[in-house]
Amino acid sequence: MDKLKMHSPDLTQDNIAKIRDMFPGCVTEARDEVSGKLRLAVDFDQLRQELSESIVEGPQERYRLDWPGKREAQVTTNLPVAKTLRPIGAESVEFGSTRNLFIEGDNLEALKLLQETYLGKIKMIYIDPPYNTGNDFVYDDDFAESVEKFLAKSNQTDSSGNRLVTNTESNGRFHSDWLSMMYPRLKLARNLLRADGVIFISIDDGEHAALKKLCDDVFGEDNFIANIIWQKKFAPQNDAKFLSESHDHVLLYARQSSAYKVGMLPRTEEADDRYKNPDNDPRGRWASGDLTRAEYRPRDFYPVVSPKTGKEFYPPEGNSWRRPPDVMQSLIDDARVWFGEDGNNFPRMKRYLSDVKQGITPQTIWERKDVGDTQEGKKLITKYFGNASIFETPKPPRLIERMMTVAGVDHEDVVLDFFAGSGSTMEACFNFQKNVSVLLVQMPEPTLQGSEPAKAGFSTIAEICKERVRRAGQRILEGECHPDWNRDVGFRVLKVDTSNMKDVHYRPGELRQGDLLSMVDSVKEDRTAEDLLFQVLVDWGVDLTLPIRRETVQGKTVFFVDENALVACFDKGVSEDLVKELVKQEPLRVVFRDSGFASDAVKINVEQIFRQLSPTTEVKSI
Repeated sequence: MDKLKMHSPDLTQDNIAKIRDMFPGCVTEARDEVSGKLRLAVDFDQLRQELSESIVEGPQERYRLDWPGKREAQVTTNLPVAKTLRPIGAESVEFGSTRNLFIEGDNLEALKLLQETYLGKIKMIYIDPPYNTGNDFVYDDDFAESVEKFLAKSNQTDSSGNRLVTNTESNGRFHSDWLSMMYPRLKLARNLLRADGVIFISIDDGEHAALKKLCDDVFGEDNFIANIIWQKKFAPQNDAKFLSESHDHVLLYARQSSAYKVGMLPRTEEADDRYKNPDNDPRGRWASGDLTRAEYRPRDFYPVVSPKTGKEFYPPEGNSWRRPPDVMQSLIDDARVWFGEDGNNFPRMKRYLSDVKQGITPQTIWERKDVGDTQEGKKLITKYFGNASIFETPKPPRLIERMMTVAGVDHEDVVLDFFAGSGSTMEACFNFQKNVSVLLVQMPEPTLQGSEPAKAGFSTIAEICKERVRRAGQRILEGECHPDWNRDVGFRVLKVDTSNMKDVHYRPGELRQGDLLSMVDSVKEDRTAEDLLFQVLVDWGVDLTLPIRRETVQGKTVFFVDENALVACFDKGVSEDLVKELVKQEPLRVVFRDSGFASDAVKINVEQIFRQLSPTTEVKSI
């Protein structure tokens, strides 16, 4: 029995709990100098690092996960990137109406660009990151560079180059580099989760232990939900060095375990077949359960008498009944205790099918017969691409559908996968048919020359992923669809690219007098109005999947995002008459090109016009 505190609240511990909610990795265990007991304590070195743009020195002995490069990875997490998302209509499906996104580019940069738009909005994240085998690629985030160099690089608008390296065991930082790659991505992903949101991460034995500790650091130990074992193979691998591996792990963490409600699995015929009705009980089918507890309690050790035969039954030695005598007798009188057909069996409690949860509590072992295996995933890909071996170990969509059920994903929820690979997550969302919005992020990793994908005409993994999703969507629409499903199997393709703005926009101090005439307009010459619109959406945190209508108003191109959520005009020569026409829409936000006004007088009057006729409109320029 818990004791009353008998003292006022410990405000220090309350404050530490608040810090832990914001920065789980900054709260650790420390031994109280007076009582000698372990208490929660703030790791101030770590907290200073979270709030700093440079590496903070000052290591201290504590219980935590550390590796060479962790501080650099922390800095990487918080540094901005001067990048944007450029729309590619030609590669999209139903660009104007779809609620799904396919982002092509480095997922670290993509996650940073999504921070404003999807902060606290994602219901479920699933990732299948590259396993650390020594041959698989990892993302090169330049952890060996100084912070100053990385800061400069992060803000270079014309930077380009290969972002892939091989993480060989001879590197000497085999595990450290992998952890440094994962850390900032998980930190940014956590920001995107809803309070009741969850993340599933596939991993093998190689980095399972390290990943578990890393997730404890990022999400907090209290938010660990389960380590799921997935049976990925059936046949043994006879050429295995030691034992043939038949499983992968799937780590499940919640944003806030107190807010997460586990989604129940649908009941199966096999589960319901356990319930019978041999005594024609009018309450329906039932299954029997144990009436004893493995603990001796004197008052609950008494004889239970069969009403049919008068035979007495006692609990086994060292046990007792779960119910006191009066409650037990009332259950017997109500025919809720089963003594067998002849009345001579040990008594058991009747549990009715009508009383059980309308679902099955998920278990931590997921068998291939229920969620598929890698062979099933490969056969599906092969079917889409005419028997070509495009992917060796793709995840079966049924596996991700199970995750969506356990996560409690429902209508209008958002699902994110930032290691999209073969695109199984988007196909799983299509199969789910609950009007779920899905975001995929995949780097354009080149296919190997002479490989099956290259022979099939695919130069990058991202190209394969997009084509797989196109074909999967078409197949699903040809089948039977749920009447309430919106049949959205489209996706907007957005590519991570350098900013639409010239260098002078970010570093005006470097502008030389001779450059003044060429820098009147800070927008790059090769960028379209659509490019500018999406950078505005990203910068303003507006939903990137909202419907966009393009219209000509007084000879100028005007974009209406979700009608009046945002109105944008990037043409030059914007007149006061056009501004007065747009103000009639009473938009929530309006944006113009800074150099696009017909005169300085128009530019000055814009805010005044909106302040008078649509005072709630937020007015900005680029």
